[in-house]
Amino acid sequence: MRLAITFVSEKEAVLPIHYNEVLQGLIYHLLDRALAEKLHNEGFVYQKRRFKFFTFSRIFGKLEKERDKFKISSPFKFFISSPYTEMLLSLTSNFLYNKEIQLDVNRVWLESIKVLPSPEIRKEILIRMLSPLTVYSTLYGADGKKKTYYYHPNEKNFSMLVKENIIKKYKAFYKKMPPSEEFFIEPIKLEKGNEKIIIYKGFVIKGWMGNFVLRGDPELLRLAYDAGLGAKNSQGFGMFEVIK
Repeated sequence: MRLAITFVSEKEAVLPIHYNEVLQGLIYHLLDRALAEKLHNEGFVYQKRRFKFFTFSRIFGKLEKERDKFKISSPFKFFISSPYTEMLLSLTSNFLYNKEIQLDVNRVWLESIKVLPSPEIRKEILIRMLSPLTVYSTLYGADGKKKTYYYHPNEKNFSMLVKENIIKKYKAFYKKMPPSEEFFIEPIKLEKGNEKIIIYKGFVIKGWMGNFVLRGDPELLRLAYDAGLGAKNSQGFGMFEVIK
């Protein structure tokens, strides 16, 4: 299930360039408290992994970069997606109840909140990222210190790690094995500008925008559409739209 949320404001909204934490905070703030605490503290567990099972997009509208800020003209919107219907129903109810929203230092108003129709998901789909896709491994150097390595989409392990991630998500959410573990992702004409560097709570995260082809079991592809691809979905990574 996916929501499109549109805001209006009396003057330009001003947000930091790296605004993922602002949007994530708004989402948790507008959820019913018990549900927000359950998602944040527990999530859906598979082995040692905990998944929040929601993702959100970048902001869409007229954005003007000025030093370390974005000036955003009214109206503007973003998307939230989750396979966890209870979460989105809670969010919708509270958005409608709190039509005036405090978004960082900005006072904005809810213009509309819409449930988007689900696209047809076949065994092969062409997608466009709506927020960066990030895939990483935690490695240890010779000195024993941790290092995060972010994969380029053309690297061999990129598709394998995205596949492992979506299979774990399926098992965590549905508590069963997927019908098939068939899954593959490959980039289409990536450009230098597709690489994005996001700072979240002081940590640097590398991800990729652009177009990709997904192939695999439709149930895995559907979950990827609802929950997000790759890592850090609840921090605003891995949301995509289906082009074809």
